[in-house]
Amino acid sequence: MRCPYCSYSESKVIDSRPAEEGSTIRRRRECLSCGKRFTTYEIMERLPLLVVKKDGRRQSFDRVKLLNGMVRACEKRPVPMAELEAIVDDIEQELQNSLEREVSSVKIGEMVMDRLKNLDEVAYVRFASVYRQFKDINTFMDELNKLLSSKE
Repeated sequence: MRCPYCSYSESKVIDSRPAEEGSTIRRRRECLSCGKRFTTYEIMERLPLLVVKKDGRRQSFDRVKLLNGMVRACEKRPVPMAELEAIVDDIEQELQNSLEREVSSVKIGEMVMDRLKNLDEVAYVRFASVYRQFKDINTFMDELNKLLSSKE
């Protein structure tokens, strides 16, 4: 690690501790040339994850986009933001653990709907109506009937 003061390339680690709930390591270093101290952070590198859209286009996984879609579905519903963020964290972790570098938007949508169904049924129906692009009232009613029959 290069010293920010004298640019010497050798330093020693004085202190090391986890930061940001264990996802980062904070290291206190001392330059072996000038003796000044500085802090570095070591983070785990995540492999890039691509989302394959229905039309075949590929784009980087965007957790903010996923969270915004769920927030819209939960608008005016008693769903805490922390629970939505936990769902996004859970989905992102599951996708990273799968070791697949490309995942279909269909799979992500199904993962969201599975979790919303258990969290808030109205939010689930709202998300499903946009995600599944209901063409008419009959397809909407079919989804509601599936939801009602799964509760029984």
